[in-house]
Amino acid sequence: MAYNNNAAYDLTLFDEENTYSSAAPKRREEEPVRKPKKKAKNNVVEFSEEDKLKSRRRRHNPFKMVLGGLSAAVVTVIIGFIIVGQVQLTELNQQIITAQETLEDTQSIYTQNQMKLEANLSNAEIEKYAASLGMTKASNAQKEFISLEGGDKAEVSVQKSENIFTQFIESIKNLWS
Repeated sequence: MAYNNNAAYDLTLFDEENTYSSAAPKRREEEPVRKPKKKAKNNVVEFSEEDKLKSRRRRHNPFKMVLGGLSAAVVTVIIGFIIVGQVQLTELNQQIITAQETLEDTQSIYTQNQMKLEANLSNAEIEKYAASLGMTKASNAQKEFISLEGGDKAEVSVQKSENIFTQFIESIKNLWS
């Protein structure tokens, strides 16, 4: 039931003497008595004890149970494969990182050795070492020129035919070498 006055802000409702305002609407002394609602029709369904026991006992469908178990097994196997794959991937990545570090160290050592070798094999070092052995540079007087009048020739050497015993011994030698 809705009131059309501002009863929430009307302080005279709490004052017994109504000294604040005589123009305020007075509260009704007697409120109408609400009639109890009529009871609805009785729609309660009663089950027998046997029906109650059947509803309490849950029947499991064997097909659904097997299907659920297989689904759980498949999901578990897939998750296992994923985990094993990630572990293998991590191990391979660690091996790659280790191999790269080893390669970088080996390349650094190789570069150092190349620089040492080049420092030891420079032309000045070789000439210095040759001079310490008593060697001198070749002069034009020491150089000897040759000429080929006939041009380049190629000769094919023909092997002499060997007897069967020497061929047999050669084949045995070839087997052991």
